[in-house]
Amino acid sequence: MKSDIHPDYHEINVVMTDGSAFKTRSTWGKAGDTLRLDIDPKSHPAWTGVQKLLDTGGQIAKFNKRFANFGLKR
Repeated sequence: MKSDIHPDYHEINVVMTDGSAFKTRSTWGKAGDTLRLDIDPKSHPAWTGVQKLLDTGGQIAKFNKRFANFGLKR
């Protein structure tokens, strides 16, 4: 193994969205840094099965208006 080519692997703190925390080893940041998660398995729809539909800037309304007449014609 070559020397001095690998990143520093050290212990960091990880804080989840609900405030729970744990320690892990990572190459992220410096030793002792805290990584605060915005999305984690306790809040992400892929793991919770609960989906929230946020309409930011009217994108859903814009889509529905644009494709309102799109469909099967009889």
